[in-house]
Amino acid sequence: MARELSKQDLLELYRQMVLIRRFEEKSAELYTEGKIGGFLHLYIGEEAIAVGASKALGEHDHLFTAYRDHGWAIARGLDPRRVMAELLGKATGVSGGKGGSMHLASAEHRYWGGHAIVGGHLPLATGVGLAVRYNAEPDAVLCVLGEGTTNIGYFHESINLAAVWKLPVVFLVENNQYGMGTEVGRASAVSHIFQKGCAYDIAHRQVNGQNVLEMYEAVDEALAHARRDGPYLLEAVTYRYSGHSMGDPERYRSKAEIEEWRERDPIQRLGDALIAGGTADAAGLDQVRQAVEVELAEIVTFAEESPEPADAALWEHIYVNPIPDRQEVTTWHA
Repeated sequence: MARELSKQDLLELYRQMVLIRRFEEKSAELYTEGKIGGFLHLYIGEEAIAVGASKALGEHDHLFTAYRDHGWAIARGLDPRRVMAELLGKATGVSGGKGGSMHLASAEHRYWGGHAIVGGHLPLATGVGLAVRYNAEPDAVLCVLGEGTTNIGYFHESINLAAVWKLPVVFLVENNQYGMGTEVGRASAVSHIFQKGCAYDIAHRQVNGQNVLEMYEAVDEALAHARRDGPYLLEAVTYRYSGHSMGDPERYRSKAEIEEWRERDPIQRLGDALIAGGTADAAGLDQVRQAVEVELAEIVTFAEESPEPADAALWEHIYVNPIPDRQEVTTWHA
């Protein structure tokens, strides 16, 4: 059973969701100003999943995500200043300014990315799960993916081996209703994604991804099951308010549909619950939002004033560092 959250815990969940929302909104502004290059996939509307799930993760548990990863990085505890610096391609970024939006990672936090290739991280998560099981470690792996990923080979191969070997991996599907511009029901014969766990005889469940407390409890339960009995498939039903990426014209859905989902906003939902339960009042939540604005300004200032990577950084981290004092290099010929 999940640990009961204190008043401070609840307020921190609220603060984190507000910070992620404002971080993403500011990222969109910086992108339109040309300060962020490449692709940019925003997490607006899905904040409850990352914040609730990260609260359930243990310090030594492993986390893998796809490319909609800024919110996850912040929720996992990475310095948001360095996350923003990475988006701006600065040397102080979490990946040295070389990864950008889709390649955030931190070995310190056991956060192994940000992966741009759809489904490419699932075999890696399963492999880490195998290492954990092989070494008899108490840790678990949380592997986050989109619902569209459940239609490709990586998903089936990874979840099958995790089931065969009873690996401690939770596959958390963020079902935001659209794989790029394709509605889930048009791309998958099984539109209730969690039911795909039946094919591999693993535990599976659907959860309300707009409720941060439900996410916390569901992921806590799933991680406990994974440590004890093997893999778990968890589907979080959610919605992204923004397009697939900043270049998405969004011709595939109506404004009315977006507004309908906005009425289930995860931040507003938690705020209302905190007020109703006497944990906070409207003035207290407003103070939290004001503090986030101050923090956001510091985040942006840090990122914009950080230096660009040095030219020599182009030659770093390509394969391995050269062996010191090596006198000869063997050249292989076909």
